[in-house]
Amino acid sequence: MRKKINITIILVLLGCILTAEPLSATPKNIILLIGDGMGFEQVKAAGMYLNGKAGTLSFESFPNQAEVTTYSADSSVTDSAAAGTAIATGHKVNNGVISMAYPGDGSELYTLLEYFKERGKSTGLVSTTYMTHATPAVFGAHEPSRNNISEIARDYLNQTLPNVLFGGGANGMSISSATSAGYTVVTDRTELQALDTENATMVSGQFGNTHLPYEFDGLGALPHLSEMTHTALNILDNDPDGFFLMVEGGRIDHAGHSNDIQRNIFETIEFSSAVQAAVNWTQTNPGTFILVTSDHETGGLTVLKNKGQGKFPDVSWTTTGHTGANVPIYASGVNADIISGIMDNTDIFAVCTSTKK
Repeated sequence: MRKKINITIILVLLGCILTAEPLSATPKNIILLIGDGMGFEQVKAAGMYLNGKAGTLSFESFPNQAEVTTYSADSSVTDSAAAGTAIATGHKVNNGVISMAYPGDGSELYTLLEYFKERGKSTGLVSTTYMTHATPAVFGAHEPSRNNISEIARDYLNQTLPNVLFGGGANGMSISSATSAGYTVVTDRTELQALDTENATMVSGQFGNTHLPYEFDGLGALPHLSEMTHTALNILDNDPDGFFLMVEGGRIDHAGHSNDIQRNIFETIEFSSAVQAAVNWTQTNPGTFILVTSDHETGGLTVLKNKGQGKFPDVSWTTTGHTGANVPIYASGVNADIISGIMDNTDIFAVCTSTKK
């Protein structure tokens, strides 16, 4: 009898081993959301206005949270190109550089978008800035200067070919060039929402002729960031191998440069809505890693007094430029537990590509 019991136990344990999930896994889908210029105080102010208290934006409930250092290779205060490159490639570069080794030999730095595309995943870039602006560019282009917007557009359309490119139009992008590269082009919210997302594979959203308008001022016929995010997910999720999607709330930064708390808060709230759109999508799509962070803080914002829901808090600003302050990072889903303590922006590439479960 004893031998029989032992054999049974062994068979049960063997069955558990064979049917258990692997000890390490890579997320099927990776959604990276970047609030450009969004520091801890920007998040706090938006929560106070939206819900009457801090700590209440969508991503602030994520189980893993930390902070990130942002300095560039040549300055303690980064710009979006250098900070974005650090996130996209894991390498520090000089301010103004788009995913190339400066300092260094000037070679192209391998980006997260290229990494996941090589592994058979679909890819997408979404932004409220024009499409060739620095943050989306660092994922899908390689240029010595962020000002090379025509060259950045050519890199998108001839080299990296993301499946989704949603952002402001012009500035190097054109309907004809995108169409020639195989993209379906949409130019407003109506056309975006009319897309057959089950069959669309390459879509360029060229919304207006510059950055999208501020939320505070109204977008007219153009889509909100949350709407672009929702549509991008519905296109990319047709790939059985999964996808990589970067979503940028780019105009948080612009309002910070202007020390405009009203527009800053409205942009941050819409960014939070885009994160919520991603969270909602994951409810029926397990195996997804969501990472929310910022490239740098803009404006040196400090919240002085919470004045309640629907009222703008009293704040102070110290600059109209960027600062060297650490920024927040929030994680949910597969591999979220890697996020902890104080990290550097160059760590994010390894986090997104980790096989640790």
